[in-house]
Amino acid sequence: MKRFFSLFLSMLPFVASADTIIVYDSSRDRSIPIEVDFPGNHIVCTAEKQCNVAFISAGNRVPFQKYKFLSDALNDLGYMTIAIDHELPNDPPLSKTGDLYQTRIENWSRGAQTLDFLQQDLALRFTSYDFNNLTLIGHSNGGDISTWLSNENKSYMYQLITLDHKRVLLPKTRKIRVLSLRSPEYPTKAGVFPTEEEQKSYDICIVEIPASKHMDFTDFGVDEVQQKTINVVAGFLKKRPCVSLRSKT
Repeated sequence: MKRFFSLFLSMLPFVASADTIIVYDSSRDRSIPIEVDFPGNHIVCTAEKQCNVAFISAGNRVPFQKYKFLSDALNDLGYMTIAIDHELPNDPPLSKTGDLYQTRIENWSRGAQTLDFLQQDLALRFTSYDFNNLTLIGHSNGGDISTWLSNENKSYMYQLITLDHKRVLLPKTRKIRVLSLRSPEYPTKAGVFPTEEEQKSYDICIVEIPASKHMDFTDFGVDEVQQKTINVVAGFLKKRPCVSLRSKT
């Protein structure tokens, strides 16, 4: 998808390098790399008729730009996509020992603060886009970060899509639409998924893609799984029923 960085860099107080924009959070002294892609027909997006926005959070040690297969598809569906780097050089490494739920809370909380800051900051900069009905998409640890924020009852949260996240419990609320795509490759922490009854009650859709691998939800994955992922996500965004989404795998 063609990027329009030169146009926006002339107007916005960003620092840019190649395709990456740096947004500075002064309250945390944190420089946040992001990559912005616009809908193909971005001209129709106006302050009066805003277009949709999706934040994409990468898995641990996956380059945040490596979800182009999905961001391109979302751009075709009329979404602005913002891929976010949650792993800065001075950040502590993601915990690999102990009770991983407890030891990773610092990471998820920090990531949620980043998403919350960007929602507020970018809404002022991109007034033709709707940051008050936000879609969060996250793979693996990025899915845990996105889910952590989704559990904080933010008024701007509209949709959550996780790609094989493993540890943070999905929100149980009818205020947020929830889709979770799964791979059978690695186990998921007990309790992450609501019960079958709760899934129906809160309209939560969980879809497993058979024989898929954890990394298939990135640009490093196989084409077949990527296409199935696109089909399920597109169906969800078009508000197709869960049974229909499961048939796409």
